[in-house]
Amino acid sequence: MSWALLIVAGLLEVGWAIGLKLSDGFSKPLPTVFTIIAFILSFYFLFEAIKTLPIGTAYAVWTGIGAAGTVILGILLLGEPKELSRILCLVLIIAGIVGLKLSSA
Repeated sequence: MSWALLIVAGLLEVGWAIGLKLSDGFSKPLPTVFTIIAFILSFYFLFEAIKTLPIGTAYAVWTGIGAAGTVILGILLLGEPKELSRILCLVLIIAGIVGLKLSSA
C-alpha cells in the first residue's frame, strides 16, 4: 500500500509542478488553486508512504516520478524541447526509480 501512496504522491508532484507553470506566477486563479491542492496532497501521501518505506528511497522515487513526469508533460503539452540528450537523461531517471524499487525490501 505504501508504494501505491508514493506513486500517487509522485503523480501529484507532477501536477503541482505543471500547475506552477500554468498559474503564471499565481496570477491565474484556477491553476493556482489546483497547484496548491496538488502540493498539499502530494506531501500528505508522501508523509503516509514514509511511515513504512525508507525515507531515502521514498524521497528519491517521489522526486524521480515528479521530475520524469514533468519532463514528459512539458514535452507533450508545453512544447518543450525533445532532444535526444533529454530523452536519454529521462531514461536514466526512470531506470533509477525502477532500481530503487527493486532493491527495496
